[in-house]
Amino acid sequence: MHSKELIKPDGRHLTLYSNQPIPDGLIAPSPFPDPMNANPHLRWHPLRGEWVTYAGFRQNRTFQPPPQYNPLAVTTDPANPTELPQGDYEVAVFDNRFPSLALESHDPPALGTVPTAPANGHCEVVVFTQDPNVALVHLPLSRIELLFKVWADRTTRIGGTHHIQYVLPFENRGSEVGVTLHHPHGQIYAYPFVPQVPERMLAQEREYYLQHGTSLLCDMARGESADGRRVLYEDEHAIAFVPACARYPYEVWVMPTAPCKDFAALSDEQRPALARALKTVLLKYEKMWDRPFPYLMAWYQAPTDGAGHPETQLHAQFYPPYRSRERLKYLAGTELGAGMFAMDVLPENTAAELQAVQVSLEEDA
Repeated sequence: MHSKELIKPDGRHLTLYSNQPIPDGLIAPSPFPDPMNANPHLRWHPLRGEWVTYAGFRQNRTFQPPPQYNPLAVTTDPANPTELPQGDYEVAVFDNRFPSLALESHDPPALGTVPTAPANGHCEVVVFTQDPNVALVHLPLSRIELLFKVWADRTTRIGGTHHIQYVLPFENRGSEVGVTLHHPHGQIYAYPFVPQVPERMLAQEREYYLQHGTSLLCDMARGESADGRRVLYEDEHAIAFVPACARYPYEVWVMPTAPCKDFAALSDEQRPALARALKTVLLKYEKMWDRPFPYLMAWYQAPTDGAGHPETQLHAQFYPPYRSRERLKYLAGTELGAGMFAMDVLPENTAAELQAVQVSLEEDA
């Protein structure tokens, strides 16, 4: 993997990545000449025991612009710069102009009623391709493997920062899940603490590891493989399946089959296998509907505290909003009010639907 680091006129960092050498002479553009000086802050929620981040300036971020004003497109007119330069590279990562977390956050407001703190995290945008019309599902396997390496590099770099405890790469796809820019891209949130969802999963994994000496998720994957009813893809090094405990219709998990704590720990055998598993799931989603399939894809990995974390396993969880081909699943009383999910479709049935969708990785490459 090759990379090149640049600085934008407003001070933000841009890193370009490619499987081939990146030419010299590229200049990082920015639609904004001056720094944002973003200063989000945290407020403690005493009833839930968790931090909430506040960044009112995000109300002014770009929202679903027409194609001719796509800020993630390559700059063609220097008088109207976008976020990306022209040049021969494949993936671009830059500091989010409108971050919910910022390493330079300072002086949070004193409220008196609840504790506050600086939101000392980091937010990045990951642009998968220069082509605004080629979604992740249709990128070649080599690009997906490169993306895994990019996520590994970003996790290592950001995770080495003093404040950062957890790095979460994710992709929102589709206006149904709140996407504001339709150019194929994802985001990385780096937190000054382990957020509640991965923290709870890590606690369960840790307890299981202490009792059994093995990885909970790896054992789950072996169980799903032996059962077979919910498996969508499997080879020697990776697996994708609808978990028996799915909380969302068409929820899918993707992971290496052998222990692997984070993207940096992926072996040369695991990485291409994981790319094939991921692309298979994306193709099945895409071919099952007559329109682009919306989802949230979140990648969970070990905290960046320097510990070994043999209990945890790198994996993706897909949260599609569809409960059927025509209806969206909205979180309602029991999900939002109580935190208990209610499913009206069985994982075995949605898995069977996805299994019936025939895809070819070679044809789409």
